[in-house]
Order: sequence, then C-alpha cells, then structure tokens
Amino acid sequence: MARINDKLPEFKLQAYHNGAFKTISDKDVLGKWAIFLFYPADFTFVCPTELGDMADQYAELQKLGVEVYSVSTDTHFVHKAWHDASETIKKIKFPMLADPTGKLTRGFDVMIEEDGIAMRGTFLINPEGLIKVIEVHDGGIGRDAEDMVRKVQAAQYVASHSGEVCPAKWKPGSSTLKPGLDLVGKI
Repeated sequence: MARINDKLPEFKLQAYHNGAFKTISDKDVLGKWAIFLFYPADFTFVCPTELGDMADQYAELQKLGVEVYSVSTDTHFVHKAWHDASETIKKIKFPMLADPTGKLTRGFDVMIEEDGIAMRGTFLINPEGLIKVIEVHDGGIGRDAEDMVRKVQAAQYVASHSGEVCPAKWKPGSSTLKPGLDLVGKI
C-alpha cells in the first residue's frame, strides 16, 4: 500500500483538460502541491458527485497553489464523452487523467485487480513529490472536497512552520501545537 512520504510514481498519461487532449507526466506535477483523486469509473453514480464537489472547491485549491488530477482507468476519450454528456462533469476545470493500463493506479496501490478499476483514493502530494495525505474509501462512500481543502491548508501550514502540528479540525487562524514534554498528558 502507498504510504506517507512515498515518492510520487513516475507516469506519463493522456488527459482530457479544458476541451483538449494533452499528455501529463510526473514531471509536470513536481514543484507544486497536487491532489490525485482516484475514482472507479466514468458514467457511474457516486463518482460524479465527488468530482462535482471537487470542481466546486477547485478555485479555492488553485488559490492555495494546488493542482487537482482526477484519475480513473477509463480512456481520455471516455472522459471527454462524460464531460460532454454530464452537467456535473462539465464543471470540471482540472485535468482528468486516463489510466487504461492501470499503471498509475497500481503505482498508488489503489487498483481493484479483479474489476480493473480504482478504489476511491485521494492523495495529497507536496512540491517535492512526497505523499502527505492518504484517504481511501469503500466504493459506496463519497468523499468531501471541503475537508480536503482543510487538509491541504494543514499540510501547507505544517510544511512552513517547523515544530508545529495541527490538531483535529484545525483551520487557518486556529491554534496549533508545539509537541514537547510540557504537553504530555495536558491535552
């Protein structure tokens, strides 16, 4: 299974993005924060609700310097057809990566081999290409993009404030903690 601080796998995939097909690789991701949002399949049920929710948070994530990459084992042609057919998916402005061979999906260890589809896996990658957040859901449980924004903010805060950590439900402007002997048993 992929682990915290594992390196982003190498990849080079086709994507549907802003009305065009383009090639995106791991080299394009490095140097900025990124979310990889794996989902089982286009033209399904929970998936469009999650991608639509992420599309609604995309502007906020862009302000934070984060790029979002949705990933399924569908082709880039299927992504385009879904984008053209669904009002919810038409909202998407982030790249929709096509992983029909499953190489990237396996690289993040979220492939359901017997079905040839991805689990609902979310990965936050820092600018150095290291995994900082991993969230994997059962197929019937949708994710919350607003909470992912909060996790991005916490990860960015911790990355820029050495020695501080963010407690549960932390939001920007809230108190953080400085781990040390004086806090043991006091929280």
